[in-house]
Amino acid sequence: MNFRSLTRGDGVVIGAAVLLFIASFLDTFDDAGDDAPNAWANGNLLMSMYLLGIIGAACIVLGRATGGQRKIVGLDLGQIGIAFAIASAWSSLGAIFDTDQSFGFFFDALSKIGGGLGRQNGSGPESPDAGVGLILGLIAALVLAGAAVATNIVPALKAPLAGGGGPKAPQPYGGQPQGGYGYPGAQGGQPGQPYGAQPAAPAQPYGGQPQGGGQTPPPAQAQQAGAPAGDFSPFWFAVPVPRPLYAEDGSPTPIAELAPGTWYLAVEQRGQSLVAQTQDGRRGVLQDTTGIQRG
Repeated sequence: MNFRSLTRGDGVVIGAAVLLFIASFLDTFDDAGDDAPNAWANGNLLMSMYLLGIIGAACIVLGRATGGQRKIVGLDLGQIGIAFAIASAWSSLGAIFDTDQSFGFFFDALSKIGGGLGRQNGSGPESPDAGVGLILGLIAALVLAGAAVATNIVPALKAPLAGGGGPKAPQPYGGQPQGGYGYPGAQGGQPGQPYGAQPAAPAQPYGGQPQGGGQTPPPAQAQQAGAPAGDFSPFWFAVPVPRPLYAEDGSPTPIAELAPGTWYLAVEQRGQSLVAQTQDGRRGVLQDTTGIQRG
């Protein structure tokens, strides 16, 4: 699993899940003083709202870390996680608007033992007030569902969560890279050189002859004198925006997503496409090579 591929939206999902877990231990309503229960006293509420949201967040994070390779009954883990997050938010809305139905059992129990807080012969408070645990759980569930959906839509949430192990700050396209995962320094070409550009020729003194006593060959002859056409040497590169990486067998489903700020190794060229290798050793075809930054 590659946790470097997590995005800012995934970070919001993780934070909302932690908040949801904490809220499950707080009072679900505030009409019973020190005897007020939390979500763990109501199995239905616990499963349909709190645990369902936490499980959904785990599925979203694992789905992103595995590049969508793991599936359950043919569905991607991320898709399952989004569905769970939306269901958790829906359950939280139902609980906050119908606390009498959700927690009336507790008032009945207090009435039987003489607590003085339950319903007397079916009468009593029509609906208990929602406590901090239920309110905080509602907020966390809504944030979780919103982040789960918006991560695939809002560009700002698609940015890498921890920089992907590449440069610490975003680099402008064409800028000199500062190092990162596997970046080999000055090997493999000039830093910041756009993909497909020819290296600059060494400067010659004005009016002088090139070293070696010969004349400067035309560009075509210079290419023939160097490496033969079609000869490919692996090089490091970075993408300006998130780009999908497809399987080498031509499958239309992406196996990973290349993130900006991370250096990847190009191991082969196929026409206008590149065969790239990710940090965890997976290989795939990058079909869109426009604007990539060569290391």
